[in-house]
This record gives sequence, structure tokens and C-alpha cells, in this order.
Amino acid sequence: MAHIEIDQNELRERLTPEQFTVTQQAGTERAFTGKYWDTTDDGIYSCVVCDAELFTSETKYDAGCGWPSFYEPVSQDKVERRVDNTMGMARVEAVCAKCGAHLGHVFPDGPQPTGERFCMNSASLDLALDDS
Repeated sequence: MAHIEIDQNELRERLTPEQFTVTQQAGTERAFTGKYWDTTDDGIYSCVVCDAELFTSETKYDAGCGWPSFYEPVSQDKVERRVDNTMGMARVEAVCAKCGAHLGHVFPDGPQPTGERFCMNSASLDLALDDS
């Protein structure tokens, strides 16, 4: 999927410094510090950069890692996977398929039915609470 282009100056004005570092420079917030790591509210988690819907609270679980974790995105075409060889290891980076924002990483140690853990940064997400 081709990514939309978003002006970096506009993003610097709109996002917090941490959100910009995480989404645009593949940064990582410290474990147990993000605003969604232990949130149990019902809703939809969207990309903080482009508002694309990425995850639902129904697939969120406590992985004990200190970051919001999900076992699958709302659909496979919403989150793009890339090889990440930084930090001296091979990992799978997760980015927003619409805008290319860095979200976090995907690990093969999640619960069923997928067995995957989408370990996301709170700084890359916005939660829209369910009205019900």
C-alpha cells in the first residue's frame, strides 16, 4: 500500500515530542509509562498520525511487557510488517499501512488464535472509547 505523505512540520506542531520521536524516528517509549499499557476501556485504537483504525480493545491483552499488546489488528492490511535489524537483533517492525508511522514490533509469543503479540507504543495510538 502506498503511504500518504504528511508534512513533517505540521506533525511537529500537532504531535507531542514523544509521539513525533516514536512515530517518525522509530523511537520507543519506556515500558510501563505509556498511557495505554494498562488501559482496559472498550474502543478502537487508531494511528495518532493519520487516524487509521488499527486495533480494537477486544484483541488487547496484558502481556506483562509494559506496552499495549494486541493479538491482531482490525485487519491485516492496516498494519505493515518490516524487517528491523537495529539493536543487534532481527525483529519485525509494525508500521501504519496508511502513513508509515512506526507503531512498535510484532513477536511470535502471543495468545491464540494468532500466537502473535503486537507490542505497540502508546505514543503511536489514540483510543476512541465505545459509546455503548
